[in-house]
Amino acid sequence: MAEDPKRNAEALIPKFQFERVLNQDEAGRRITLHGHVDSEPALLVLERAPFPDAPEYLSALPASLRSLTNLGNNDIYFWFLGSGGPVLEHDDKDKFADFKMTLICPCTDKHIKKHRKQGYRFVTETPEIYRDHIRPFMQANREAGRLNWVYNIIEGRKEVEDVIYRTPLGRDGDEGFLMLPNLHWDRKTIEALHLLGIVERRDLWSLRDLKMKHVPWLKHMKAKMIDATIKTYPQIEEDQLKLFCHYQPTYYHFHIHIVHVMLEATSTQSVGKAIGMDSIIEQLEGMVGDDETGMDAMALSYIVGEESDLWTDIFEPLKTSRKASPPQ
Repeated sequence: MAEDPKRNAEALIPKFQFERVLNQDEAGRRITLHGHVDSEPALLVLERAPFPDAPEYLSALPASLRSLTNLGNNDIYFWFLGSGGPVLEHDDKDKFADFKMTLICPCTDKHIKKHRKQGYRFVTETPEIYRDHIRPFMQANREAGRLNWVYNIIEGRKEVEDVIYRTPLGRDGDEGFLMLPNLHWDRKTIEALHLLGIVERRDLWSLRDLKMKHVPWLKHMKAKMIDATIKTYPQIEEDQLKLFCHYQPTYYHFHIHIVHVMLEATSTQSVGKAIGMDSIIEQLEGMVGDDETGMDAMALSYIVGEESDLWTDIFEPLKTSRKASPPQ
């Protein structure tokens, strides 16, 4: 009987004898192993395959996880590690977890719009659009109670054990802040490190509220955040960190992202989303005017999803209006 080349090829993988890890991407989805197959040196590159979209698989998945560990919860948000493979360490059931999960319950239509597949648009927010449309939009979002989970963290009601640094609540007034891991980080892979620095003060909704008078405070906070990070994770050096703010941010309470430079530059770090702290400070220092001159005086361009309220309620109507009233 003729040999089956396909079957022979498939028989090689079980023979792979692992020796060492050569490389792993910062997101933890791809790893390169060095070892041997039948005494011959070999490399094995493993990647996480895309999730099947078959209903029969997805409907059974949540109940079929072999282990589940809650990382924390705050308001309507819950975070877990889980394993779809064998549990090898019964005393440490999340040690080899291969799923990181976020549960939002109860979710709203806004959550659904944010997370489903959608098209994107590149828009320019002028100072006038910010003043007349975006600022009222931000205020409405804040008044709808969508910052309760942030206030829970600031006031020490939730995620207390996750805070890696904070100034004592209320002690430092406008200069008070805290730091904790971003919910998307697995808290193990150093090259994927992602922390959040959240200010105590509530008068700063986004980088649009930053003014020339805030420059010394921003420099002080940046230095404190870097120092706290490298003290907590001594394997990291200062020049392996980058700090940035999002615009538009996910929520309207000023916060700073602290990430390892090796963290994969996904859409959250793309042009039109992430603005470096150094760039913000330099922009403020270069402005002409008094101390109240700030980031609300400049145009900012960024990407919005077609399902987002920013597009459907603000930029799409503005675009339609401009088309209906062409320049004379």
